[in-house]
Amino acid sequence: MTFFQSMPTKPWWASAVIYQIYPRSFADRNGDGMGDLSGVCENLEYLAELGVNAIWLSPFYLSPQADAGYDVADYRRVDPLFGDLNDFDTMLSKAHGLGLRVIVDLVPNHTSDEHAWFQEALAHPAGSSARDRYMFRDGRGNGGEEPPNNWRSIFGGRAWTRITENGVPGQWYLHLFDTKQPDLNWDNPEVRTEMESVLRFWLDRGVDGFRVDVAHGMVKAAGLPDWEGHTAMVSGDETENPAPQDPVHQQKPALDPPSPFFDQDGVHEIYRSWNRVLKEYQGDRMLVAEAWVEQPERLAQYVRADEMQQAFNFDFLLAGWDAERMATAIEKSLAANATVGAPTTWVLSNHDTVRHPSRFGLADPTTFPKGISAEDEQPDEALGLARARAAALLMLALPGSAYMYQGEELGLPEHTTLDAAFRQDPAFFRTNGIERGRDGCRVPLPWRASERGYGFSSCDTQDGNTVAPWLPQPPSFANYAVDVEMGVAGSTLELYRSALHVRAAHTLGEGTHSWAPQHDPRSGVVAFNNGPLTVIANTGSAPLELPPGAEIVLASAAESASNGELAPNSAVWFTN
Repeated sequence: MTFFQSMPTKPWWASAVIYQIYPRSFADRNGDGMGDLSGVCENLEYLAELGVNAIWLSPFYLSPQADAGYDVADYRRVDPLFGDLNDFDTMLSKAHGLGLRVIVDLVPNHTSDEHAWFQEALAHPAGSSARDRYMFRDGRGNGGEEPPNNWRSIFGGRAWTRITENGVPGQWYLHLFDTKQPDLNWDNPEVRTEMESVLRFWLDRGVDGFRVDVAHGMVKAAGLPDWEGHTAMVSGDETENPAPQDPVHQQKPALDPPSPFFDQDGVHEIYRSWNRVLKEYQGDRMLVAEAWVEQPERLAQYVRADEMQQAFNFDFLLAGWDAERMATAIEKSLAANATVGAPTTWVLSNHDTVRHPSRFGLADPTTFPKGISAEDEQPDEALGLARARAAALLMLALPGSAYMYQGEELGLPEHTTLDAAFRQDPAFFRTNGIERGRDGCRVPLPWRASERGYGFSSCDTQDGNTVAPWLPQPPSFANYAVDVEMGVAGSTLELYRSALHVRAAHTLGEGTHSWAPQHDPRSGVVAFNNGPLTVIANTGSAPLELPPGAEIVLASAAESASNGELAPNSAVWFTN
């Protein structure tokens, strides 16, 4: 008798739950205080048992680490901080053996200033082919003393740095991020050929996809015109004095002209060519775009059938804990993606944002601070966690793909009192501390509450000792350690494990969305149906009556759905 295995109706990525690993801060196997690929490998069973389908690793490439690895010096080498290619291959093989797909970060907008190409450009004159791989330009004003235009860096300050040639000031180069991250010139065919070669290098090793950093970048408007606006990470373009946002529809006034260096139409030809590269390989390889594009309709262009497979849904992330904003983000995202036949992604936190349990614990739970320090408003930790747990149930019940940031399954908050002496984010330094930076969400994970560094580092060094984690952890992290939550009924870890199990059992990622009769965003209620489940989140201040006969499948807190009512700041899954 011959048995035929049933095939999924959609590619794996269309409904996957993908867990972001920030390698520096996930797990340290060699005890040097820095996370590494061996630490990832050692804990893959934990992730498989959690119930995720894939992992995405932030950069582990050779880098001077000016921007935590997003300044790549060699796209084909593993930085010794994290191990080597053998460690990567071992980790990849083990992940695949456990049924986990592996996505790696790709940083195509810029390289490190220590990349061989940039060093070659510095050694060659203006107009050379080496210079043409980057955005070198002559300055304006007397003797070229002023930069070529008025663009500003995302990290603060101007986006141009002048080099010295033969002992005198010379040309300027563009860096939309840090000075040590020069932008590549994507009008140069050599750049396009090289990046396709990088794709094939990792595809040949067996990776399942790429998260594309600053996917809306690379192509710049012809002539590099001046522009008075400013672009912020994740949230997109801003004017100098932006008008108040519509709290329901999150609409910003359209900038005229729009950004000349982001979301240019030319990026789509790049992704069409990358799509063709991926089709050379079996296994539904994928691309997911990090694109700070404000309008869902514009973002949907990145996931047309011949381009990328996914794009991060930052509208949902930016909605905060607010029923009207969340409902609008859900509705618009689903509608926009439907026009191009693509699934939608959902995400609450990542390595560039204040962790959502802390954002949701602020007086305004829709605010989006660029880091939090001891001098800023401190979140209500308990309230933020309650809302974060409810938001998790909302997100994980939506059709499409969900992205989790490491530690999210523990309810881990931001380190909001990190001393400035420990901060490493270039945005903190380039803005003179006005932006607190992203270090607070990148603090190493707590694994074992009673150990030094909460078990982040393993004691397998020759002397049996480990060094302190690269960023200090707050004492409160002991309460969120994996060994404290594992197997404990009602813990956030067990809530996530249960939710992921039910999501898989009911194939919610491949399901459909329709608003439920209880849906009333103006009253603080988000409610929808997906398959056999009804999902309700109560963002209001009063209990909400549940429908008669509702059989609770999962609640964000045991006491939140009792006596036929749903408590404020909670969510529930039920069947009728």
